[in-house]
Amino acid sequence: MERYNYGMVGLGVMGRNLLYNIADNGFSIAGFDLDEEKVNELEEGATSTMKVKGIGSLEDFVAALESPRKIILMVPAGKPVDAVLENITPLLSKGDIVIDAGNSYFEDTNRRIADLGSKNLHFMGMGVSGGEKGARTGPSIMPGGDLEAFNLLQPMLEAIAAKVDNEACTAYMGKGSAGNYVKMVHNGIEYAIMQLISEAYDLLKRGAKLNNDQLYEVFREWNNGEMNSFLIEITRDIFQQKDTFTDQYLIDQILDKAGAKGTGKWTSEQAMEIGVSIPTIDIAVTSRILSAYKEERVQASQLYPKAEIATPENTDQFIKEVGDALYLATLISYAQGLALLVKASEEYNFEIPLKDVVKIWRGGCIIRSVLLEKFYTAYTKDPNLSNILLDADIAAIVKEKIGSLRKTAAFAVSSGVSGLGLQTALGYFDAYTTEYLPINLIQAQRDYFGAHTYQRLDREGVFHTSWQSVNQ
Repeated sequence: MERYNYGMVGLGVMGRNLLYNIADNGFSIAGFDLDEEKVNELEEGATSTMKVKGIGSLEDFVAALESPRKIILMVPAGKPVDAVLENITPLLSKGDIVIDAGNSYFEDTNRRIADLGSKNLHFMGMGVSGGEKGARTGPSIMPGGDLEAFNLLQPMLEAIAAKVDNEACTAYMGKGSAGNYVKMVHNGIEYAIMQLISEAYDLLKRGAKLNNDQLYEVFREWNNGEMNSFLIEITRDIFQQKDTFTDQYLIDQILDKAGAKGTGKWTSEQAMEIGVSIPTIDIAVTSRILSAYKEERVQASQLYPKAEIATPENTDQFIKEVGDALYLATLISYAQGLALLVKASEEYNFEIPLKDVVKIWRGGCIIRSVLLEKFYTAYTKDPNLSNILLDADIAAIVKEKIGSLRKTAAFAVSSGVSGLGLQTALGYFDAYTTEYLPINLIQAQRDYFGAHTYQRLDREGVFHTSWQSVNQ
């Protein structure tokens, strides 16, 4: 029987595209799916130069792979992954490798690593970002866990990953479930940036009264400059898309209602769990949840009508300020996510290399941006940087643009336009860069009503006071 270098379980769009990418780069690969139609379509969609085989039996699929077997799972997170492992594990042999390329929760990956390890099998969690197109042409790939297994996979991963300056956008992300954790935080940052872009769009549309053609031009100019990124690029294109049903612009026909689950929510929960402040990511998750209250929002808008928004006197200046505010708030969102990775690496002994994280995010992934080049430079200088805002070169950028963020956030507040993302980015910056916060009062209150104790500025130790009630 002919043996294949790799196997892919799950032949949906992402799995199939990643499989074709692997085959394009000279590796032979077999595919398995419970859906017989997807199995049949696999070879039909392959080119003549690909060595690809669709197999409908799990037993035959495993038997068709060379040893040690290297099997990639591209199935929905949660129970589907466990179901595949339950069925495939008895068919595997010592030293075989299973790679979960979906958005699995990192604790689930830890459990699976231990389970398969007890059976002398390798298990890895591997984040993949770039969407359907990225999977086919070159994603950003975030593998973590078993270093021995990674070394066997590395040539293939480097071949199929996106390239920036001829460097592959993949690297070893650390021990255990580090790959899944890095991808989770990637997605949390993605939530924040998308929220910030939507707020900038709202301010330009309702504040500066720009139409879709004008919005296209603004985002085109932004993408041609220092804000060049995947999310700004696709936003630019969205403003030109016509609706096939009405021949109007599609963006104006889409319901303003979204859900939030999975990696974005997990990022917020994790930050709370290990004590890291990521308010812009948190508010992005919350804003999606709030958007789902569409009927209540309509009712509330009638109960609390707002005055018409005054158009800024200088539209060009306003557009520049909104752009600078978006740039800085985006930078602060990255800073929050990267700070979470620093703390998580310590908390879970991941040993995440921050320099490599920002390096492989420069291409292929959804949050790719030229801004990451500046982060890469910062982490190259100081790999142990606890927060990107502490880098001198980054600080120079912040100082240049902080005035625009203040003006833009103030305009949103005074105009009654929701700018939760911009405001929390500014609030985070102001709190993080303040030597003394008013938390001394909170500590006094806690000690007053609950004897929770407090520390002092002038001496070491933990103190409690019998607070005296003042009756007037």
